[in-house]
Amino acid sequence: MTSETITADAAGTWKLGDLTVNRIGFGAMRLTGSAAFHLGTPSDRERSIAVLHRAIELGVNHIDTAAFYFSALRSANEIINSALAPYSDDLVIVTKVGPFRNYSGEWGTSARPDDLRGHVEENLRQLGRDHLDVVNLRRMRQDSIAEHFGALADLREEGLIRHLGISDVEPRHLAEAQAIAPVVCVQNRFGLGSRNPATDEVLRICGEQGIAFVPFFAIAGDGGAQGATASHDEAVLALAQAHGVSPAQVRLAWSLAQGPHVLAIPGTGNPDHLAENVAAGALRLTEDELGTLNSLHKKAD
Repeated sequence: MTSETITADAAGTWKLGDLTVNRIGFGAMRLTGSAAFHLGTPSDRERSIAVLHRAIELGVNHIDTAAFYFSALRSANEIINSALAPYSDDLVIVTKVGPFRNYSGEWGTSARPDDLRGHVEENLRQLGRDHLDVVNLRRMRQDSIAEHFGALADLREEGLIRHLGISDVEPRHLAEAQAIAPVVCVQNRFGLGSRNPATDEVLRICGEQGIAFVPFFAIAGDGGAQGATASHDEAVLALAQAHGVSPAQVRLAWSLAQGPHVLAIPGTGNPDHLAENVAAGALRLTEDELGTLNSLHKKAD
């Protein structure tokens, strides 16, 4: 098979609460431009819409987005709405709240608990939905997330949100949230070239408890919001050559190999990169290859 024929179910499935998704999903951040937020030039809108259509054709049924994903001319949520509404029953759209950007694109003060209803309602409006499948609370350096998560739990009780997740957290924050309401997923920065002992522990706990762990910037590495890294270790390059794949596919395959509960949400505005990302779900690394990459991860900062 080629990248063009491999579909998102190649990596298997997992559940976000009662919602079954393919483990390879799609991150909407880069639909808006050449880099995230206002860091690059705005995207071609029709091309971004075509990327979403192609993602659905390739079996993607898990899209990660946020109202603060926008550039000077593009909004990720608006593009998703235009491309995919009316939404199919099996499509799961996950949003996140907490961070805030003003109309000029500058980052503002993080949301207070009583701001979160407005954040949720803005996502609902932009996406054209009457409820959100999953909402992640992005922790913005606060020591406790109880008050913020509790506000989202109230909105869940009202029916505006179906399931809740958390992002950029340590194990203690997961326990704090679970004392308030069920947590179906955790989103933390995690990748081959970045290591945080607290995140490694969250990954382990999520596996034990059957909670989805959803790494972001798994491909981007040091590039982060600016775009995917072009710096790859020699071992990654050698494995990519041996398997006839790209270094980005090796990075994604390694992430997925960390456990059946690990999901991937690589983002791109390029149809060819999209097909490559989805195809990474079919790449199976040997135990020796995983051992080599695990050693790289342990050495990372």
